[in-house]
Amino acid sequence: MEELDTEEQFLQDARNGNLPGIQRLLMSKIKEEAKFDINCKGKSRSNFGWTPLHLSCYFGHRDVVEELLKAGADANLTNNVGDTPLHKAAFTGRREVVMLLLQYNACPSVINGSAQIPKDITHSEEIRSMLEAAERTEERKLEEQVLEAAREGATTTLLKLLNRKKPPNINCTDLLGNTPLHCAAYRGQKQCAVKLLQNGANPNIKNKNGQTVFDLAKDTEMRQILDGSFKKGLRRYVQMFDGPLWKSTRFFGWRSCWVVLQDGVLSWYSKQSDAASNSQSKGSKALTQAQCSTKDSCYFTVKCFDDSIHYFKVSPKGDPEATRKKWLEAIEAHSAFSTHYCSQDQDSEDDEDDVISLGELTESLQRAETCHGKLESEVLSFLSMVKEDALGEGLPVAVLQKLREVCDASSETCSALRQCLDLFSKQEGACSLKLEQEVEKNKILSEALQTLATEHHELEQSVVRGSSPRSAILSEDDFYDALSYSDSEHSQSCLELSLSFKEEDEGRSELYYSLPSCLSRGRMSQEDWRGDEEEEDEGAKRSGAKKKHRTSLPAPMFSRNNFSIWSILRKCIGMELSKITMPVIFNEPLSFLQRLTEYMEHTYLIQQVNDITDSIERMKCVAAFAVSAVASQWERTGKPFNPLLGETYELVREDLGFRVISEQVSHHPPVSAFHAEGIMTLELPKYNEAYTWTNPTCCVHNIIVGQLWIEQYGNLEVINHRTGEKCCLSFKPCGLFGKELHKVEGYILDKSKKKVSVLYGKWTECMCAVDPATFEAHKKSDKVTEGKKSSKEGSSAESEESPQPGGDSLEEIPGSQLLWKITPRPANSAQMYSFTSFAMQLNELDEHIEAVIPKTDCRLRPDIRAMENGDIDLASEEKKRLEEKQRAARKSRSKSDEDWKTRWFHQGSNPHTNSPDWLFSTAYWDRDYSQVPDIY
Repeated sequence: MEELDTEEQFLQDARNGNLPGIQRLLMSKIKEEAKFDINCKGKSRSNFGWTPLHLSCYFGHRDVVEELLKAGADANLTNNVGDTPLHKAAFTGRREVVMLLLQYNACPSVINGSAQIPKDITHSEEIRSMLEAAERTEERKLEEQVLEAAREGATTTLLKLLNRKKPPNINCTDLLGNTPLHCAAYRGQKQCAVKLLQNGANPNIKNKNGQTVFDLAKDTEMRQILDGSFKKGLRRYVQMFDGPLWKSTRFFGWRSCWVVLQDGVLSWYSKQSDAASNSQSKGSKALTQAQCSTKDSCYFTVKCFDDSIHYFKVSPKGDPEATRKKWLEAIEAHSAFSTHYCSQDQDSEDDEDDVISLGELTESLQRAETCHGKLESEVLSFLSMVKEDALGEGLPVAVLQKLREVCDASSETCSALRQCLDLFSKQEGACSLKLEQEVEKNKILSEALQTLATEHHELEQSVVRGSSPRSAILSEDDFYDALSYSDSEHSQSCLELSLSFKEEDEGRSELYYSLPSCLSRGRMSQEDWRGDEEEEDEGAKRSGAKKKHRTSLPAPMFSRNNFSIWSILRKCIGMELSKITMPVIFNEPLSFLQRLTEYMEHTYLIQQVNDITDSIERMKCVAAFAVSAVASQWERTGKPFNPLLGETYELVREDLGFRVISEQVSHHPPVSAFHAEGIMTLELPKYNEAYTWTNPTCCVHNIIVGQLWIEQYGNLEVINHRTGEKCCLSFKPCGLFGKELHKVEGYILDKSKKKVSVLYGKWTECMCAVDPATFEAHKKSDKVTEGKKSSKEGSSAESEESPQPGGDSLEEIPGSQLLWKITPRPANSAQMYSFTSFAMQLNELDEHIEAVIPKTDCRLRPDIRAMENGDIDLASEEKKRLEEKQRAARKSRSKSDEDWKTRWFHQGSNPHTNSPDWLFSTAYWDRDYSQVPDIY
């Protein structure tokens, strides 16, 4: 307790700037009267994790800081969030304290828990300049250490420096312009030269005398290392390069991001801290065979091996051209690195029995060198004896001559053996280098495989869950259809709505629906309505009969039993997603503009609202309308056709009391604008109310195997902007045994967050309202019988089979009020793409409709019409023709610098959410279609 009290007192004195107290405690520590750690960390709430130096720096007590540093306090110790004392002094603007810390070798490049160094968090330009100068000084010190290690052959020190989190420049130079590789070459430090080459040292750099490392190589062996290592592709390391760039995205335009080049991979993040922690990457691309092109001093593009193009630009501040040049050089280096290791052909391997281990070869060479030395000494000794006169006089001339020949042959053998051993030694070194190269190559390929596996997993997830990232398969040039069944989880909508395609980059795109939630703000009288309709359906009005709509399609759908989405996607693993074309067999004969219009099927719920005086009762109807909007998706696994730019769709239903117009207003990003008008609108002038809401997530099950089926899950929130009342509905996920399948439950809350009503039901069947107390009592009684029911029925449930809507009907709570009930589908629905009666009428075309609609209307689109008529081959051909025509039109506009102009909508601000929106111009109903484009 005494030590703890002393340390707490020490921390308190440092915090308060009590210099005498600090000096007294330090003196007692020197005299060993008190024992405590000068770098102790606080344990109380006010100083948790902070050392005395942290506290004194933060509060600007310079004298205390100096006293602590003199006593040996660690200037680079971090607190619980990774901040050093220099971070704290820089943050609070203590200039003198910063200077003092730097004098005591405080490191200005320590990264804290937020991936920031001291200069990143200071608000003082003067302190920032000081820290930048200190950084440069520290970098130069590290460079001097690298140069010294290369000169002296300190391989361990060299590797330690090169393996730092932020290594020094491996191609730094001394006063003579010599790089570390120059120093290793002229000093004969072979191991250092090999390590430098492995880490990306450039042997072609010249010093101030114009000399490369080859000119300074001390001997032939060093020259062979330099020449063989570089020219044979021993480039197994490329220096990481990162920094801020602007990246073009389709939905958000140019956005600032932090771009990282590492090991031949280009990655981008929202902020630097994400890059430092290697988390929340917004995208990445291998730079194998990548090509760069430039346009102006700031702008450049990167075209990858899969033909995807990514657009970047540097900040125009400072020297943008020099900055861009650095980026282009770095991308070129990483591209060469990636191409070398990921694209070279694999050499054939010998049988394992023929492979000699490196250890055996080394041992054999050592024995051979020993034998060679012994033989050489024996030959020389014998030769000297032969040449002596005493020995030579007693031998015949022929024998003496023969001995001389044997000695000469032995000398030649020794010389040849020496050359052979030298070659084996060099071969051993080459094998060692080759082995290291293969190990590094294996590492690179393993990382590439991991990246591909991650992308493969994300692809599977995106197909199963349409709202997840990379869920669509669209391209700005190819306009191919996508597997998209996702409703935006957080898209606010008024029934002047938009379909939005969110695209992360130029190579991939994401599709989400911002589907309608409430009728638009326009109003019109019955006289105006009828005036417009006279022109539209004169034949029906002359006869005085109510118009009859069709109840069947011209031809039934083709069976999809022999087709599998996964069988197509698994063949495309590794391909660019934008180049994958989905067969027409997976479509349904409707455009997405028509699919949006299905939200209007249950407008009678909205028409009831105006006669209701209670705002809570009005909220019930609005919530029921929001749920009914997704009911048509049950068993609808076909994908609607993507709208062409300029495509329109109108639907006039006098019998239901509304008319709708939608237009594809943008292709990059793809956006569809939607406007509906009726005698009663959801902006209720009588009550001065407007409603908005979000939509649940739509999930498609059994993409890989089994029967496809659709599930809605997530939250739906309806807001009355005038009263502040809110309805929060939860679409229950299926669960393991399907108990909660299709169920919807939620509460209506008043302005004070009090529950005033409960809504429950199934989005495939009906919605009911009940008193909260009754609902809670029913839930309690239901829990009692839950165990019995689960024991009888749980064993037969199968989670991934296609559930039947009637298999577990909704249990009605006594006293409930029925708000909405689904209209039964026609008997032939299963053969007609599981369409509702309303959906079957959307593409209906007769002579009266054809006479008034523009030539851009979905009903006149030939590929949809061909598919509806059962001609799949013609539908595929027409779809391809329309895509090519759209691409050609886009390229023509691009060459002429002509921007696409929308006809019936213009951009503006939503009056309720104040967010950017597409607003209807009302000119469509004037029926002047002379300027519409030819898109079909």
